[in-house]
Amino acid sequence: MTKADIYMKHEIMDILDHGYLDENPRPKYADGTPAHTKFIIHQLRQYDLSKGEFPILTLRKIAWKSAIKEIFWIFQKQSNDLSVLNEMGVHYWNDWDAGDGTISYRYGHTVARYDMFKKRVLDDIKNDPYGRYHICNLWQEEEFKNRPDGLKPCAYETIWTVTGNKLNMFLNQRSGDLLAASGAGGINEVQYAALLMMVARDTGYEPGIFTHFVANEQIYDRHVNQAIELLNRAELLETKSSETDTMPQLVLNPDKKNFYDMCIDDFSIQDYEPMSPQIALELGI
Repeated sequence: MTKADIYMKHEIMDILDHGYLDENPRPKYADGTPAHTKFIIHQLRQYDLSKGEFPILTLRKIAWKSAIKEIFWIFQKQSNDLSVLNEMGVHYWNDWDAGDGTISYRYGHTVARYDMFKKRVLDDIKNDPYGRYHICNLWQEEEFKNRPDGLKPCAYETIWTVTGNKLNMFLNQRSGDLLAASGAGGINEVQYAALLMMVARDTGYEPGIFTHFVANEQIYDRHVNQAIELLNRAELLETKSSETDTMPQLVLNPDKKNFYDMCIDDFSIQDYEPMSPQIALELGI
């Protein structure tokens, strides 16, 4: 079992046994039914990439390439245009189309408007490694005021810290769908761990500790059976696991040094053998 598998098992148990039920939820399923959730608060997970603790779930297959492509869309292409993401082969954001082919003034639009990634992350880390203001914050009230339509950012802030020869990153997330995206080893952790690897390479450091905080972690009412299936798979994995098991590793092309020259083909994954069959999840939009 990966470290992410272990986190996932405990968080599913915690939500199912001790979670709070929401009221008047904003999201709805495709049939119009309110998408209720059971949730827990203030979840913190930590992985040391320098020790091979790459955060990816093996209890089900994670679309790791799509996850990383989303990062390129936001921070490299600095776009909110869904056609750009669709051209990259990623379509799951289409359900949040604000009506003009974009996701409103969110994510990549915010990065571009405030020049917050190149300036506040890449350049500042290079020029002042031990500075304490290497922050990229996508939660900008002015953007919401100008365009109140559109989903507000879920994973919204990264804080970067240098320790010796390592670059570390803290990811803040206001809310997340445990099974679909924000849970241990899911899309959000895979993509931001990859971002840490890319930024570390560009700035001349080794990737270090990746910490992920989720303020409100949910399981949707139509995901309960799938959550129980993941618990069953975790129990099966535990009977087969040993300390000598090889853990999955994401590998970034060693020849690529510049963040803006990197692409999805520069990534490969080793020793990733997720369990099957895949689990279908109906999203609340």
